[in-house]
Amino acid sequence: MRGLQLLVDLVTSMDHQERLDQWLSDWFQRGDKNQDGKMTFQEVQRLLHLMNVEMDQEYAFSLFQEADTSQSGTLEGEEFVQFYKALTKRAEVQELFESFSADGQKLTLLEFLDFLREEQKERGCTSDLALELIDRYEPSDSGKLRHVLSMDGFLSYLCSKDGDIFNPACLPIYQDMTQPLNHYFICSSHNTYLVGDQLCGQSSVEGYIRALKRGCRCLEVDVWDGPNGEPVVYHGHTLTSRILFKDVVATVAQYAFQTSDYPVILSLETHCSWEQQQTMAQHLTEILGEQLLSTTLDGLLPNQLPSPEELRRKILVKGKKLTFEEDLEYEEEEPDPELEGEQESELALESQFEPEPQEQNLQSKDKKKVVTCPLFCPSICCQITAQATTISKPVSLLLSQQKPKLILCPALSSLVIYLKSVSFRSFTHSKEHYRFYEISSFSETKAKRLIKEAGNEFVQHNAWQLSRVYPSGLRTDSSNYNPQELWNAGCQMVAMNMQTAGLEMDICDGHFRQNGGCGYVLKPDFLRDVQSSFDPERPISPFKAQTLLIQVISGQQLPKVDKTREGSIVDPLVRVQIFGVRLDTARQETNYVDNNGFNPYWGQTLCFRVLVPELAMLRFVVMDYDWKSRNDFIGQYTLPCICMQQGEPAPVTPGQYSNSGCLPNAVLLVLPGYRHIHLLSKDGISLRPASIFVYICIREGLEEDES
Repeated sequence: MRGLQLLVDLVTSMDHQERLDQWLSDWFQRGDKNQDGKMTFQEVQRLLHLMNVEMDQEYAFSLFQEADTSQSGTLEGEEFVQFYKALTKRAEVQELFESFSADGQKLTLLEFLDFLREEQKERGCTSDLALELIDRYEPSDSGKLRHVLSMDGFLSYLCSKDGDIFNPACLPIYQDMTQPLNHYFICSSHNTYLVGDQLCGQSSVEGYIRALKRGCRCLEVDVWDGPNGEPVVYHGHTLTSRILFKDVVATVAQYAFQTSDYPVILSLETHCSWEQQQTMAQHLTEILGEQLLSTTLDGLLPNQLPSPEELRRKILVKGKKLTFEEDLEYEEEEPDPELEGEQESELALESQFEPEPQEQNLQSKDKKKVVTCPLFCPSICCQITAQATTISKPVSLLLSQQKPKLILCPALSSLVIYLKSVSFRSFTHSKEHYRFYEISSFSETKAKRLIKEAGNEFVQHNAWQLSRVYPSGLRTDSSNYNPQELWNAGCQMVAMNMQTAGLEMDICDGHFRQNGGCGYVLKPDFLRDVQSSFDPERPISPFKAQTLLIQVISGQQLPKVDKTREGSIVDPLVRVQIFGVRLDTARQETNYVDNNGFNPYWGQTLCFRVLVPELAMLRFVVMDYDWKSRNDFIGQYTLPCICMQQGEPAPVTPGQYSNSGCLPNAVLLVLPGYRHIHLLSKDGISLRPASIFVYICIREGLEEDES
């Protein structure tokens, strides 16, 4: 495992030229069938097919002869490199280079500076920055000394992180991390222990390792009674396998802060008996040790949730918190037919320990009297009260339809500090009865309905209280929903089935790629304001919409879809998608290019309208056109619109916000220029050197053909 990580680190640290040299060496080894260090034309033809290139045989042979300087009828190492360079000559980049170069051979310092300012929109670009880039990407020492950039150096710059579509300034932690937890989107996992489907899938600690390594900060743990007094984790009432709760806790302790120092939240769904809950509390306390947050910060009573910065390297427990009754006589409740599994269990515990205040007022004096255990009480308080209640009543009670009801163990309850789970009844009820440290969970169906019916109320609710959304119980195949719909309303914890690759996880990964991949992304101002008038279903802005223009120029070294068929060549097309508020969500695509996955050229411009760029995600997908069936996936890249490479943003003042909380359109997105997009696989693994080359700009107002 360590050796693999060292290899990954080595490849990551390589610059464009080093990766290209390594890539060429690998291909030469594959093409040299008899391993004699030379390649015949027949071997070159075979290699072209492997490289996803279909080329006229006469043209390929002429390039072969030009590269064969030794006239041996074969290509050796350096000759193969020259053959490759002739094969991959980028006409579109050459044309761009020559449009700024006076002699067509080099870019002087001033010419390169003009390119950076005019095309890349680096408004604050100085001669010092241009010199730094020349020194970084110009391969020849003489060019560096003369402060000029050759064609090879220019291409190296365009293929580098400085020419990438993702703004390097957004890669490290760049956001304010001192705001309350509820002001952030939090990377969250659903049924984290599963590595397969929801009915028969395998449960494994590997699910927690994978989630934590990709920056996930909220993990779900479903805990049930196990043999020998040890709680187990699995998807209850299914055929999924079981793992020990203590193994899950030990795994979290080991991997929690390898990717991010910011807090990890354990979302406990507890279905255990009193005794095994005590065992859970013991494991959490003993295994996590100082990592476990077991009291409020500084022991003070807070008036808002702490920040990610204040909770660095801490693990928080989310779960039910005890309230007690002197007389434990319960009336049966009718289950809410709209509630799904997780919400039902929350209501069961909630009704047991905390009847609604309205119901309490209607009760006569000789019935239940409620004694609430404070959220931040010491454990001894819970223990004393628990002893009193357990003496007078048995711990097992019945719900309607004779369902057993579990009593929450005080030792486990005392570990819930800032994240007390409560059932959601209505936004009005939450405002009147809930506090900032209480969190409600919603099924995706219920959350989407609330957004449609009361979008602005949901936004305001999420501005002061945390919300968690989980996939529908009907998603037994562990499929996912689109998290963007829930982020639009400010929902912080949108739990995903991270074991399932696809569009939805691409959006999730793209969203959390920013800010150091730390698992926390600061919500826009209008989603943090409790008085916000923003409604994701009806975003109103007095400003003109932006028009996003994307010219899809060309592709480079696209991988083959069917690697088992040596002669198959892809017919690539590019699909561009916007995900954001409903009015911004759209997709367009280019025409396909026949039989060319090596250097396809499209040269097509796609046009989009963007009303709320702060919430917009931009996704590029390369597909292999298939007229018989669905197009096949080749690669993708997804990123937030606000993280596109851009020049210096204009300063923002509070008065620039509209009533909807949106920024004026000229402020956020600036013309990004010529950029390479380095493609990722379905699983999010780099497909370098596969990329597409684009030109992007933003215009204020709508294009006539769009309007």
